[in-house]
Amino acid sequence: MDWIVSVLRQYPELAIFLTLSLGYSIGMLKFKSFSLGTVTSVLLVGVLMGQLDIQIAPAVKSVFFLMFLFAVGYSVGPQFFGGLKKDGLPQMLYAVVVCVLCLIFPWVIGKIMGYDMALTAGMLAGSQTISAVIGVSSDTINQLNIPAEQKAALINKIPVAYAVTYIFGTAGSAWVLASLGPKLLGGNIVEKAKELERTLGGDAIGNDPGITSAYDRVEYNAYKIMPQSFACDKTVAAIETELQQHGRRLFVVRVRQNNKILETTPDMIIRKDDVIAVGGRREFMMNYQAVNETEILDTELLNFPVEVLSVLIVQKEIIGKTIADLRQQDYMHGVIVRSLKRGGIEMPVFPNTILQKGDMIEVLGIRSAVEASLPHIGYPDRPTNTTDMIFVGLGIFLGGLLGAITLHVGGVPLSLSTSGGALISGLIFGWLRGQHPTFGRVPEPVLWFMNNVGLNIFIAIVGITAGPSFIEGFQQAGWGLFIAGALATAIPLILAVLIGRFIFKFNPVITLGCAAGARTTTAALGAIQDAVKSKTPALGYTVTYAVGNTLLIIWGVVIIILMR
Repeated sequence: MDWIVSVLRQYPELAIFLTLSLGYSIGMLKFKSFSLGTVTSVLLVGVLMGQLDIQIAPAVKSVFFLMFLFAVGYSVGPQFFGGLKKDGLPQMLYAVVVCVLCLIFPWVIGKIMGYDMALTAGMLAGSQTISAVIGVSSDTINQLNIPAEQKAALINKIPVAYAVTYIFGTAGSAWVLASLGPKLLGGNIVEKAKELERTLGGDAIGNDPGITSAYDRVEYNAYKIMPQSFACDKTVAAIETELQQHGRRLFVVRVRQNNKILETTPDMIIRKDDVIAVGGRREFMMNYQAVNETEILDTELLNFPVEVLSVLIVQKEIIGKTIADLRQQDYMHGVIVRSLKRGGIEMPVFPNTILQKGDMIEVLGIRSAVEASLPHIGYPDRPTNTTDMIFVGLGIFLGGLLGAITLHVGGVPLSLSTSGGALISGLIFGWLRGQHPTFGRVPEPVLWFMNNVGLNIFIAIVGITAGPSFIEGFQQAGWGLFIAGALATAIPLILAVLIGRFIFKFNPVITLGCAAGARTTTAALGAIQDAVKSKTPALGYTVTYAVGNTLLIIWGVVIIILMR
């Protein structure tokens, strides 16, 4: 054991990776629906590792934190600036109001409890589950004109308060929004979700969320044509017109005639004993009842290649249009909208769901049909392992320069800090990527690494560094900090639900999604969707999440200034 401790002290990078491994292992454990999460688990393991007195250079922590913040901004940039448009302004304003409440209540509670700037900043970070505040507030404290020993003592208190308040910040947020929220909104929230789905055209594709979220959303079947069939002696175009009645969007993609397999054309005539391959979204296929056609297993006919491609929506001709409008376009013949993501959050694929710039839709169809549709939709996000590191490196550098600018107001130094600058830069560069998708590509796995691993390496180093003083700080803070953090979590969320209902007058389901987004709590969004048995709360999540993720991080600077 002495040898292992000696090695960890000599090679602190090994301590970081051991902390990550143990932290992720603990973070994956669940008790019913509750888990600590990876961030808190990594922090606590880091604190334990810190008891070994391991020294890590501060620059290592800063590198990964800047990478994380740039990734956050890059991810939400299109939604953040898209929210400035008319349709998104109410949700954007709502998110600002909620974020201000999330700043005011930790500040007021910190003042009442007599906490210093560090404990209050840590309470803000934990109660609002915004881990990045740890780094931003630490950077701000480092800029204060106080002795270095005092800076270190304050900075080491922040993760203590974060760890104490984060548990209720996570579990309490989900409980307030998923259990208490529906009652504050008048109840019957499941029925209200169904009403919203019907407004969006949900009846046309079925309301069972288990169907719309199934992995294999597209299905192809083979049918043998009988003499009495509606399709006998008709053209493919006429057959598709009849198939697509009642909102069923189905296509005849191949046919076996005289034991030969042929690709279909609109004017091809289907005869008796032909076998046709019909395809479409699973819910459409389920609604089709064969009468004078016999479904058969024709493996050779159904064994054909299709292209599955994610497409970034950038073309003006479909921005602001519904999925139903898109489906009616001639260039979408044989192309199926498989799924829709907005800011990485999966949206319900209903006929009246409105498409926004920066949305990512997944389309499926025969390659020629998919390729023909691309110029009318946007930019294909083809699978690649290549990241535009020129774009990423320049973005973080320019953001850091912006954050390094310091203004002195009344003797108080004010700046975004390099971390805040990296966030703002990420927002701008993410927006630029959405406007001009030919450059600035960061593949989703790389973005996950920058976001998730970047944050957790930062948190691991925070824990290891603060480890020696963590226990003493916890004893000084006491359990009163837990109660203070619970109040700082619950009060803004309760007010957020009431404000959404009585002031902004959002749909109750959208209100819950907006509240979860403004507080950037994805866990609560999942709990809400389970509670209302629908994906529709996600429609209120993305714009407010973009605003919340930006403002709550910036509050790490503001809370230090307010408490000072």
